[in-house]
Amino acid sequence: MSDALLQVDDLRVSFPNRDGGWVEAVRGVSFTLGRERLGIVGESGSGKSQTGRAILGLTAPEGRVSAKRLAFNGVDLLNCSPKQRRELRGGRIAMVLQDPKFSLNPVMTIGKQIMETLLAHTRVSAAEARVQALAALQSVQIDDPERVFKLYPHEVSGGMGQRAMIAMMLIAKPDLLIADEPTSALDVTVQLQVLSILDKLVVERGMGLVFVSHDLRLVSSFCDRILVMYAGKVVEELQAGGLANAKHPYTQGLLNCLPKLGDDRHPLPTLDRQPEWAL
Repeated sequence: MSDALLQVDDLRVSFPNRDGGWVEAVRGVSFTLGRERLGIVGESGSGKSQTGRAILGLTAPEGRVSAKRLAFNGVDLLNCSPKQRRELRGGRIAMVLQDPKFSLNPVMTIGKQIMETLLAHTRVSAAEARVQALAALQSVQIDDPERVFKLYPHEVSGGMGQRAMIAMMLIAKPDLLIADEPTSALDVTVQLQVLSILDKLVVERGMGLVFVSHDLRLVSSFCDRILVMYAGKVVEELQAGGLANAKHPYTQGLLNCLPKLGDDRHPLPTLDRQPEWAL
């Protein structure tokens, strides 16, 4: 697409194994992203999170990342300088990680962490950063921003911690947000609240969103397009509304394993994996 924010062509991420060789965790992933919501789904270990981390430059030091093209808004992410990468990360590209318990700094208040993000990417005073941090907390539907601003991560619930993470990642007004299982640790009610917040912000700010999840139904109802990953590669790409018409046997198998209201199936069917899917 001509107005693509992100271009990914033949992305590969490898890690060394104990035998001195390399194992590919991501194998030839390609897609483009405009100002839309793209879902990436698959089982644990399929390469979803490693794809997101490679885009942001957060692959573990021992990992090896290559691609024919990995570009954000015309910037070559593989060959740009470390300084330019740092300016993009958290500024124009942000990532919401899975669990706030492990992603937030336990010895800093939530407010200071949000301010730190803004101060790193914009030229504002500490007083103005505080005002914007409080506004960011309010924008993610936190009722008492002043109180939450002063709390430490262990003093808030999982849902509130996740909303604080979203506020932190969005305060610098990024053009691209990568959300890695942002609702996996939340109950259904809080999940809907978080999705509503993300949906509103994407529409109002015109961001591109990469939504990583293992929940097919959630992604099909929230995203515009879906990439299905298996064993490190994309096996199918389809419009979210056409998920029921999936052609690949892996996608069909995942759909068949989902419980259905009014359908008494005990036990639920399991996925019959075929060796050729991983080729």
